[in-house]
Amino acid sequence: MSRIFTLTMLAETLRISVPYACAAVAGVWSERAGVVNIALEGVLLSSAFGAAAMTIATGSPTAGILAGVLTGVALSLLHGVLAAQYRVDAIVSGIAMNLLAASGTRFLLRAFYDSSSNSPSYAAFGIGPTGASGMDLMARALLDPVMLLALAAVTVTPLVLYRTRFGLRVRACGENPVAAAAVGIRVVRVRLAALVVSGAIGALGGIHLTFDQHRFESGMSGGRGFIALAAVIVAGWRAWHAALACLAFAALEATQILLQDQRNIPHELVQMLPYVATLVILAFAAGRSRAPAGLGKHATWG
Repeated sequence: MSRIFTLTMLAETLRISVPYACAAVAGVWSERAGVVNIALEGVLLSSAFGAAAMTIATGSPTAGILAGVLTGVALSLLHGVLAAQYRVDAIVSGIAMNLLAASGTRFLLRAFYDSSSNSPSYAAFGIGPTGASGMDLMARALLDPVMLLALAAVTVTPLVLYRTRFGLRVRACGENPVAAAAVGIRVVRVRLAALVVSGAIGALGGIHLTFDQHRFESGMSGGRGFIALAAVIVAGWRAWHAALACLAFAALEATQILLQDQRNIPHELVQMLPYVATLVILAFAAGRSRAPAGLGKHATWG
């Protein structure tokens, strides 16, 4: 127990939570606008590759962030165009985006780096002390630019959704797209704008993944997008609550990492801990959280 309640544990939890929290907040933006989004996994994976490829090509992590965000926005917007404008079933479109990201990144790995598993290693920001103590790990986490951008996105999202005209329109399109269209709101445009924001925020999670590993690995999103979507449902489509749910999941994953060398605890049981906890929480939350009433529905016009 003494290994769990430490500064190292807290630093690891913060580090691990970023991809989950970014994907969850991205899901809130999309689904509050009325577009079902299971493409979060693809956004994480494709943005991670975009960031890694640009950083390797230019040697600039800042350029990598820009490329990763643009990649995530492009995939999210494509999903939005198919689901919101052309009214393709959002589940089908989301699966297609995930398959496109998975196969596309493998193809580009082979084309760019002659590898089907990972890219060459590269240097990311590396701001802060280089030691392995809990204080050093915490300092690096709090000084990381991607971490700070993610924190800003999580903090600002509820303020924009509930205190701005744009946020009101996004929520109106998610609750009742027919009524929104009747009062002159261009539902498709608003939903596409929300998907752009969703893609940009989700991309930060993918960028953090590849910068944390200092390379891109095939399939490195590892189901985080689906876990984040579960967090959105558990949190009742509220951004701060979803981020806290992701923080709790990250704490379980950090516990798994810290306890994996304990011989008195079965290794397989430790590995299962985060996922079993997620299933239990989902089972208790089923039917207790209310989705946006217009989720997956379309306006007659607009």
